[in-house]
Amino acid sequence: MAFVFESIPAQRNVIELENPREVSWWIKRFGCSEEQLRNAVAEVGTCAAKVEQLLDGSDIIVTV
Repeated sequence: MAFVFESIPAQRNVIELENPREVSWWIKRFGCSEEQLRNAVAEVGTCAAKVEQLLDGSDIIVTV
């Protein structure tokens, strides 16, 4: 039996779109498409909490 290990982002509070493995991880984490992820990052920045709120449709944006 082969085991597949997913690569967890080094910084789980920052989304790095340059790393394909991280993009794949965030897409699974948020349940969105790559286009939706990239659009969200373009709108609110690379903060994972802000991107998650935007993708969830929350009105409140957390500022850090």
